[in-house]
Amino acid sequence: MRVLQQEIIKALGVNSTIDPATELRARIDFLKEYIQTYPFIKTLVLGISGGQDSTLAGKISQLAIKELRMELNDNEYQFVAIRLPYGKQNDEDDALKALDFIQPDQSLVINVKTTVDALVSEIKTSSSMLISDFNKGNIKARARMIAQYAIAGEMNGAVIGTDHAAESVTGFYTKFGDGAADILPLSGLTKRQGRSILSYLEADPSLYLKVPTADLEENRPMISDESALGVSYEAIDNYLEGLEVDEKDAQTIESWYQKSEHKRHLPITVASTFWKKQES
Repeated sequence: MRVLQQEIIKALGVNSTIDPATELRARIDFLKEYIQTYPFIKTLVLGISGGQDSTLAGKISQLAIKELRMELNDNEYQFVAIRLPYGKQNDEDDALKALDFIQPDQSLVINVKTTVDALVSEIKTSSSMLISDFNKGNIKARARMIAQYAIAGEMNGAVIGTDHAAESVTGFYTKFGDGAADILPLSGLTKRQGRSILSYLEADPSLYLKVPTADLEENRPMISDESALGVSYEAIDNYLEGLEVDEKDAQTIESWYQKSEHKRHLPITVASTFWKKQES
């Protein structure tokens, strides 16, 4: 196994194999323990896209909340799922199917189009600066997270993130957008491991077999993650699970990992050990 591959696997906490039932139980308990550690938290909030990651994170969140309600006899505990389209969501049917599977306590729809367009327009008016399509996509992701934290703030809640190992290794998320959250119940999982848990939960296969896409760019609508990354999730999963992969794929994965390092640590401070490491 490559030296950097070993370091990445350890850093992201990936296991080469998992038992879906055991893994599900551990992640439900992880959320329950987190909530009970902070008594002011009564709500979990998550944006639902209709893809594999938000479907799995949403189901785990709902199961954790349901158990807490029963065990503590406290009906204040709630899971709130939020659809966050920009205008009309291209895969709205998938999002509705995901919600039907998750069965959240509350389901909201907050359209971020007005907010995003107003900000882009104001930047142009104030600075004559034109926001690129790619940058606007990041603004959409950040606006969605603002909405989730707004709801969480009103409901004594915590925001769930959907980041997992196959996403984290490439940094394929928006910094302070979908990369911002209070707790990550999918951390350390590869894509195929997440699929295995959804299969165990008897989710509709269409929810975890669909082609993953962030769908943030208007000039490239519904472009797949794999096309944007230049490497397949199968190769990423193999790499993270300690298997041999094609040299070109390994180099692509490692290049993304190194380029996206800034997304995987807290803001730099004067006393930051990371900053000192970079200087040495």
